Amino acid sequence: MEYEEILNILGPCGSNCRKCVFNSNGNIKKHSEELKELLGLFDLYAERFSGLIDPVFKKYPDFKEFLEFLTKVDCGGCRKQKCDIYPDCGVVDCHKEKGVDFCFQCNEFPCAKTNFDSDLKRRWILMNKRMKVIGVEAYCEESMKYPRYRPDVGPE
Repeated sequence: MEYEEILNILGPCGSNCRKCVFNSNGNIKKHSEELKELLGLFDLYAERFSGLIDPVFKKYPDFKEFLEFLTKVDCGGCRKQKCDIYPDCGVVDCHKEKGVDFCFQCNEFPCAKTNFDSDLKRRWILMNKRMKVIGVEAYCEESMKYPRYRPDVGPE
């Protein structure tokens, strides 16, 4: 994978933007659109199934509303616009000011400019240390193998 393409996938913090729930080029949006199409007009069946099979089908309207949201997300990634999840993210502007592509490339890493909560800051440090050890290209490939939203702290 070319380095420029990697810059469209990984944010300057090391997060895989394509795996973000808000990313317009990611698989979450793509699969949500596919699922929405596959379900079609399932509303009538969900109502019927709630009485015949399982009461969980009564929650289908909420699921459908969330699925609709996922099909309309429109973020191009942290290098193209401010982050929808962390609008106070300090990394977006800082990496430009420092002239680096990723935080680990800065001589001040790790710093206190991120504005991340403690959990995200811990993950940010681990991601950047990993990138520094194995390289940006290998890290990007590795990040493709794992879900972004998971309880452990390995690569995103």
